[in-house]
Amino acid sequence: MTQSNFNASITELCQFGLSVVEIEARAIQELHRRLDDSFAKACQLLLNCQGRIIVIGLGKSGHIGRKIAATFASTGSPAYFVHPSEAGHGDMGMITKNDVIIALSNSGNNHEILLLLPFFKRLQTPIIALTGKKTSPLGEAADVILDVSVSEEACPLGLAPTASTTVALVMGDALAMSLLQARGFTADDFALSHPGGQLGRRLLLRIEDLMHKGAELPIILNDTSFAETILEMSKKGFGSAIITDAQGILLGIFTDGDLRRAIEHSIDLKQTSIEQVMTKNCKTISPHAMAVEALNMMQQYKITGIVVTDADKRVVGLIHMHDLLRSGIV
Repeated sequence: MTQSNFNASITELCQFGLSVVEIEARAIQELHRRLDDSFAKACQLLLNCQGRIIVIGLGKSGHIGRKIAATFASTGSPAYFVHPSEAGHGDMGMITKNDVIIALSNSGNNHEILLLLPFFKRLQTPIIALTGKKTSPLGEAADVILDVSVSEEACPLGLAPTASTTVALVMGDALAMSLLQARGFTADDFALSHPGGQLGRRLLLRIEDLMHKGAELPIILNDTSFAETILEMSKKGFGSAIITDAQGILLGIFTDGDLRRAIEHSIDLKQTSIEQVMTKNCKTISPHAMAVEALNMMQQYKITGIVVTDADKRVVGLIHMHDLLRSGIV
């Protein structure tokens, strides 16, 4: 590679970048008229697939293919990427007649992919081609052609795949998201394939997985003295006490805020029962609710803890903002 002096200004660099964005944006815009009957037929083939969606591509198309396969797999459509060179040396055994092939090649003339076409035909495996050349060998062999041609690449030399790979990726996303909606794929389904990340934690964790219970809870009976209530609050460290009757039915909650308000109003704490100063209509949540619901409630009502009750309003736990922070869903 030859060395040269590079003296482009900040303005020129931004202009270079902007031209790339504009070219690729136009290329994507051109896809509007291509989402036609061929696109719908491709979706039907994929929806009816009894096996796996097999995505193949080489070079930059291969990188895009890997991303498309990953998107399918994480949104309810089992898929994996097969490298065409490896397929020609044994990995064809991964492909069955029940699968559907998505082949990416801008030219439609990729040698490694063309070598596999007779084997796909022998298996009678449907082929969906994402190509810029409908009349190419790949296009002619495909059961469905999705036109991902571009009028120009963003590369000023016209050599590096840029706009063409972007358009192929967008077409792959359009397929995957169409299948997601057609299958009725839900946020809970999505979480099942993403259990390790923050999204999975937000969607999978339930209140019962995080709540404090049993001896940890700052529970007092409604006839408990004010002094004993304060001691229980200090001992358990939640900044609140849960008030119940003898059967464990929730009557209310007494918080640090209630204590400050009682002092501000010069209430005789020795003569006042805890029932008189507690918050009666406190917020509650089911142990089976999603943890993210507790987060939403805390943010909405500007509170740091929620009492967890069962269907009979018996206290079964307490969820605190600190628990949500430690779980990683915040």
